Order: sequence, then structure tokens, then C-alpha cells
Amino acid sequence: MVKIKRALISVSDKAGVLDLAKELNKFGVEILSTGGTAKLFRENNIPVKEVSEYTGFPEMLDGRVKTLHPKIHGGLLALRENSEHMKTIQEHNIGLIDMVVVNLYPFEKTTQKPGVKIEEVIENIDIGGPSMLRSAAKNHQSVAVICNPARYAQVIEELRKNKGSLPEGLLRDLAVEVFGRTSQYDGAIFGYLSQHLTAQKENKGEFPQQLNLSFEKIQELRYGENPHQKAAFYEEKGKSQGLINLKQLQGKELSFNNILDLNAAFELAKEFSSPAAVIVKHNNPCGVAEDKSLEKAFINAWKCDSLSAFGGIVALNRKLDLKAAKAIAKAGFLECIIAPGFEPEAAALFKEKKNLRLLEVYDLEPIAELELKRVSGGLLVQDKDLETLDLNNLKVVTKIKPSKKEMESLIFAWKVAKHVKSNAIVLANGNKTIAIGAGQMSRVDSVMIVKKKAGKLAKNTALASDAFFPKEDAVIEAAKAGVKAIIQPGGSIADAEIIKACDKYKIAMVFCGIRHFRH
Repeated sequence: MVKIKRALISVSDKAGVLDLAKELNKFGVEILSTGGTAKLFRENNIPVKEVSEYTGFPEMLDGRVKTLHPKIHGGLLALRENSEHMKTIQEHNIGLIDMVVVNLYPFEKTTQKPGVKIEEVIENIDIGGPSMLRSAAKNHQSVAVICNPARYAQVIEELRKNKGSLPEGLLRDLAVEVFGRTSQYDGAIFGYLSQHLTAQKENKGEFPQQLNLSFEKIQELRYGENPHQKAAFYEEKGKSQGLINLKQLQGKELSFNNILDLNAAFELAKEFSSPAAVIVKHNNPCGVAEDKSLEKAFINAWKCDSLSAFGGIVALNRKLDLKAAKAIAKAGFLECIIAPGFEPEAAALFKEKKNLRLLEVYDLEPIAELELKRVSGGLLVQDKDLETLDLNNLKVVTKIKPSKKEMESLIFAWKVAKHVKSNAIVLANGNKTIAIGAGQMSRVDSVMIVKKKAGKLAKNTALASDAFFPKEDAVIEAAKAGVKAIIQPGGSIADAEIIKACDKYKIAMVFCGIRHFRH
């Protein structure tokens, strides 16, 4: 046990700190503090001594130097059981400090402010705070160190239970948390400054030599992809967009696979400007449609492949209204519905389906961020695929030109193909998918899958391929199915033969020059 006799408290986030200070005061703990924290204590009749008074040295340089002093760090770092240490601090009139309560300048939040200037960002790099935290954490067998306001209640409980002392186990836990926080903080600073201060030294698009990323756990998950795998959901520090803002309105706990599918579904829903519905299963869309109403969009998406859609994830790019909710309710079993809001009547319709998860998220704009894929012993990093079609760069390469309706279908199918695992083939008619072939080792197999799934509905459809055709076989199968137009990147050594085959079967073909492989 460590008896708390003197505490240094200096916090940016003052939530809950008064309760802790009042508790310390009850046990006769001398409180040292700085600036706004000291002012808050005085206003609430809590005895406090300014650090400048304690050290005999004033704050200076606009507050940049407050606690960087031997009377602070000597009092934190001195080993109580070391006679030489104790002799030294006595010679220099340094008192022991038994507790440090510090949370750091809001660097991460500052970087997220619109139009923030680099000067303001740099001023929010905390120096004294991390120094005190690290000194206290290094000597945690004798010093309690708190960097997280969420810990105050636990510390108060232990102080009461142990009459002003804290147990060794808690001291260790608090110290480990500190090193996690300072590492996270330094990583955020490095990440921001390496991007903003070294940009002139690096070639455009070059990735940093050192990549420091920081994540904080949001929740434990029941298990991973399979029951024998443990899993958790983390948010990236300093980010304020994406699925981290999910608000669950009802339903059982989200699983690892649910979150992957929610991400895939909502990212695809963002592609469309008109009301759209996306149904995803195992990270692939099995039905997508865009229409004047969500109701029609969902019905068309469901019809694409109702067999595969069973147990799937539905994503919408509009607030769910009652008509669309009724259409969804009539469909088969679904795991989740994610949308930017739910009308009260729509949400009420699903109250009896207690296992169905309803989730709100409002980030409809694509997020430019790095994509990370772990490999054994390392990490692959790439830019997110945010490339969209430039209609001015579309090139009709066949004798037959696509009609206006066929061109609209091609563009719609291409948006969907971008989000389908390779090799990807998408059949569309208007703004709805007819069949989707995903994740095959050969492109012709994906074409044969959509041909089988669509049946007679494949007649007069448009086909999108996420990459070029290496052979004529896929075109021949598409012609047998009744496909009338194809969009693909082009660029194969077999392009001339592919175009010749399209001309032979009276299929219009458009080259777009963009590949959308998705592994």
C-alpha cells in the first residue's frame, strides 16, 4: 500500500476532478496544482498550493515551463527504499509526491478543427504533462499516476476502502495505462507532423518511412470470424468519422463478421446520390438498387438474390421511412439494418424482432484513409480506392454504341463492381442488379455464375467487369446470356480479340481505364 500525502493535479479535461480532489482533501492530502486547475479548486474551497509557490520558480514562456523542475521530478522519481536517493532529496529540500493526476493537452482534437493552423497544433503539444506522467509511472511502486478521468471513481473507492492508501495492483495498472497513453500521444504528434512538416521532402504519394498508428478499444466482441477466435473492435485515435460513430438502437451485440459486413454495405451505399439499398452477405453485395424511393430500391435489391440475402446486412443511404420498413419486414431473416436515421414509426415496426440490429450512422461522405492489411510479420498499406468514373474518359470501342439506357446501366453496374470481391462481374438492368458473380479464380467463372443466377432476366442487361478480359470466353458466355453492353477497364493484350468478339455478337463495349480489384 502507498499512503497518499501529497498530490500534484494539473488537467486539461476537468470532468470529475473536483470529486477526486475533495476526497483527497478529506484524507489531509496536500494538493499542488497549476493555472486553471488551481483556480477551479480555489473557487470550490479546496486548499491548493500553486506549483510555482512550491518550487520557488515562476511559470514562464507563456506557460510552456511550469512543472519541469527538480522539486517536481525529484519528488516523483526518488526511490523511497534507496538511502542515497532520500539523502539527496533531503539535502535539496525536495518533498516526495505520492500522486500525479494529469491529462494531456488536447492535441488530437486540435488537429481535427477545421482550418486549424500549424502554430495552434504545435502549442497543443504537451511537454510537462507527459514528463510528469512518465516520471510517476516509472516509480509506480511508490507513486500513483492517473491519466484517465474514467479511473477517478475507482481511485476514490480504493482511497475510502484503504483509509487514504492505494494498493500495489492498482498502481501497476495505472502506470501501464500511462505508458499506453503517452505512446499514443507521441504517435499522434509524429503522424501529424510527419505529414505536415516533411511533405516537401517526400515525393507526392510517398508513404512515411515509419508508420505509427494508435487505436483504442471500443468493445469486446463475442468472438472473431469463428467461435474459437477472440476479437475486439478498436477506434483509430484522432479520427472522428466512420463506423466508430455507430449508434445501436436495438438488437443483440454486434459480432466481428457483422462489423465487416456493415462496413462493406455502407461504403457501397455511399456511392449513390438517389435513394439506394444494399444487401451484403460475407463481405459481398448480393443485391443493390437505386430508385426514387427507398421502398422500391429495397424491393429491387432483395429480388436480385433473395436466397443469398437471407441473414444479410441491409444498408440504406437515406433515413428509413415506414414504407421501406414494411418492405424490409416482409423479407426474410436479416442480421442488421444500417441507415442515417430511422423514422420513429419505422423503428417501432421492428421492436418485436429483438435480435435484429438497427444501427444509425451519419457519415455519408467517403473517407480518405489508409487501408491496412496484415500479413505474417508485417503490414501492407495502400490508399483507399476512392476513384470514380470520369464520364468524359469513357471510350466506346465497338461498332455498336450503347444506348442512353444501357450507358446508365453500365455506370450503375460499375459502381457496384468496385465493391465486389475479384474476379467481379455484375449484371444490371437500369439502376438495379440482376446478378452478381464474386470472388472467383477465373473471370469466365464469374460470368457463368451471373448467367446461371439471372436466367432469363440476363437478356438485354449491362455487364460490368472489375478488370479486363484476358480471353474471349467471358464475352461468349455473356452473349449466350443475352448481355447487350459491357464496361471494363481495357488494357489486355487480347483487347483486339475481345472487341472483335463483341462486334460479332452485337455487344456494345466501353473502356473506362480504371481497374477495381478487391482482394
